Amino acid sequence: MPMNLVHDVDGLPRIILTEPTGSSAEVLLYGGQVVSWKNERREELLFMSSKANWKPPRAIRGGIPICFPQFGNLGSLEQHGFARNRMWSLDSDPSPLPPANNQSSVDLILKSTEEDLKIWPRCFELRLRVTLSAGRLTLIPRVRNTDNKTFSFMFTLCNYFSVSDISEVRVEGLETLDYFDNLNNRQRFTEQADAITFDGEFERVYLSTPTKIAIIDHEKKRTFELWKDGMPDAVVWNPWDKKAKALQDLGDEDYQSMLCVDSAVIETPIILKPFEEWKGRQEISTVSSSYCSGQLDPRKVLYGFH
Repeated sequence: MPMNLVHDVDGLPRIILTEPTGSSAEVLLYGGQVVSWKNERREELLFMSSKANWKPPRAIRGGIPICFPQFGNLGSLEQHGFARNRMWSLDSDPSPLPPANNQSSVDLILKSTEEDLKIWPRCFELRLRVTLSAGRLTLIPRVRNTDNKTFSFMFTLCNYFSVSDISEVRVEGLETLDYFDNLNNRQRFTEQADAITFDGEFERVYLSTPTKIAIIDHEKKRTFELWKDGMPDAVVWNPWDKKAKALQDLGDEDYQSMLCVDSAVIETPIILKPFEEWKGRQEISTVSSSYCSGQLDPRKVLYGFH
């Protein structure tokens, strides 16, 4: 299936994936970051900040940035680690993943450099496969320890979803779960609401989450189904108005049309012995419905990933 490598106006190499129904995705080598995913009607499904900084070494706010080997400021490295502002390469040896038949995919790789080893002295290979199929975007990250000593890391796929109006959105699948509230000194609470809705700044790390989370957009009558494996935590974030104004790379009103629901490994970092490999998986699909609650497709609920 088609895969195009082009250079955008900023000179950043960009891979464009397409598939027969007309949907598309764009992936930058910078950060290994998905920056666009459009459905067959050419509607953009991912949010991109109106003030995003596209010039290295800054991170790009929007799409699906990758946080590795640290999330937030939970460590000694820069915010969210360094993977999101490094130049990745096309992976010439993407095995042992099965071939992506009848789909459009690209395999990327980031290896530790001398610069990285000065701030995080561990040798690694971080691989990412991005696969586009009809109505679905799949990301498979893998981390291999190529060092002679054990190391641990956190990992997050930060999914910036494009929504009609944050006040009209709800998230289902995280009810009754424990979470760390980052707006309350990371104190631990238990979610009491039947579904998560938004009327102010929100930043929580939900723990031991299910494989499926639904992001329901009433106004667009669209539900994002987020399936994940190997990433037990989920971060839910919206900066609201005051924080949006304080962030230089976010438009003042951008918070209204975005919601981050991330697949993450935060509470219990992954520990890899020499030559061991960790693999995660995330699938995002859309359903034309304003109601989800796991009832849309019983086969998906029963059998999970295809």
